[in-house]
Amino acid sequence: MTGIPRSYEDRRRAESFGSAAAAYDAFRPRYPAALIADVVPRAGLRVLDVGAGTGIASVQLRDAGARVVAVEPDERMARVAADKGIDVEISTFEQWHSDRRMFDRVVFAQSFHWVQPSPALDKVVHLLPAGGQLVLMWNRIAAVEPEQIVFDEIHADVRGVPVAAHGFDGGRDRALQELTDAGFAVDYREYHERSHYDADAYLDMVFTYSHQLVLDADTQRTLRSRLRAAIGPAGVTAANNAVALFCTHTDPGVSAPST
Repeated sequence: MTGIPRSYEDRRRAESFGSAAAAYDAFRPRYPAALIADVVPRAGLRVLDVGAGTGIASVQLRDAGARVVAVEPDERMARVAADKGIDVEISTFEQWHSDRRMFDRVVFAQSFHWVQPSPALDKVVHLLPAGGQLVLMWNRIAAVEPEQIVFDEIHADVRGVPVAAHGFDGGRDRALQELTDAGFAVDYREYHERSHYDADAYLDMVFTYSHQLVLDADTQRTLRSRLRAAIGPAGVTAANNAVALFCTHTDPGVSAPST
């Protein structure tokens, strides 16, 4: 893996989502209900949703009873979230100021790989009171029928490089090590669901991911055509093996309101 850029270093991908904000909101999968229930076990929790995008997780957390503040750097994505009644503050997490607010949960839903881990985790520590938790979560969608490898081979052929299944970016072991180094104890959980998509629904979802958004129009058309041919009339059965890392800082005394 040495020499491969981390996601947060690839600004072209990181900043690609706003151009597809409406499609992103329409076609990205929602998080498993059991995961949301674990994040918000009781009403009234104060939750900060970092890199909230169009507010997909924010809405689910709010509907579970949380009081949600969202932070999102892209104005086009933030506008979609705000239109749902989410309290959105437009900023990168690096530049965002808490104004001495504290949160029972700080959530990164499909977004932690877009921030530099060490300074982000240091900032999180100062947002959590004793008993508060950092939650990192990812949907991980992989085709079951046709098998994911069929699609991966098409991606590799059209783009010239392989593309891993969408989701838990960067590898579990690296994320766990970063959290441990920052003084967090981690409870790792998985949530399993299956869904069926027709060809259009599956492709609409796939083309909201940054690997596809940064492709030129001709390559996107070629890739979509090849994938559609592989899917055929039966559609796609896909598994979502969602991951959540529930993280508690091992020295709660370090927490203090930050500016």
